[in-house]
Amino acid sequence: MGFLLLEGGSEFGGRMRDPDLRALELAGGFDAPLRIVPAAAAPDRNHVRAGGFGVRWFESLGARDVESIPLIDKASANDDSIAKSLREAKLIYLLGGFTHYLGQTLKDSLAWQACLEAFENGAVIAGSSAGAMVMCEFYYDPHEGTIHEGLNLVNNSLVLPHHNTFGKGWAPRLTKEIPNVTLIGIDEQTGMLNDGEHGMWNVYGAGEATLYREGRVEIYKVGNAFSV
Repeated sequence: MGFLLLEGGSEFGGRMRDPDLRALELAGGFDAPLRIVPAAAAPDRNHVRAGGFGVRWFESLGARDVESIPLIDKASANDDSIAKSLREAKLIYLLGGFTHYLGQTLKDSLAWQACLEAFENGAVIAGSSAGAMVMCEFYYDPHEGTIHEGLNLVNNSLVLPHHNTFGKGWAPRLTKEIPNVTLIGIDEQTGMLNDGEHGMWNVYGAGEATLYREGRVEIYKVGNAFSV
């Protein structure tokens, strides 16, 4: 089994080098095949630009096998060659953007099945903002104001990205609507990885992770290990 990296947004710069370098290390180093999924940026036709940013960022960190793959809709999510590329990847990175579009594009697709196979074989699956949101059992779609079932790599959870800016504003409503689900607030320029002993999570980057569960608010900084 591999590792999961959830990031709070404002990726590809600054202190994001901390979680991203750790993810590369866990993936096997700078020669590990890294595939970026830009689907969340497709609705406003920003996927080529956003994917290019990601490629340049990871190359600046030292990665030597980075590609933004043309997974932008349901048809491409069921393309055999795209699924093969993901199956062979050691680090898969889901870009931010339109959360519900990303979730629906990947759900029950060949591409997502390939991601799961890669994960079972030790790959790191990472996501920033919308990419992190769909990895959980539930995600909130701010455009519709609705809660949906996610891809469930992190069960009984829902990510609040950009927590130190606008994401924390979603917490009061969601703690009432889904009181038994753990809300995971992640600051911008911050990531959390389940690379600790016994799968414990660690914080990397500039900010904090804030958990809302069982009526409590728990804040974890860099150097704190915690369970979800």
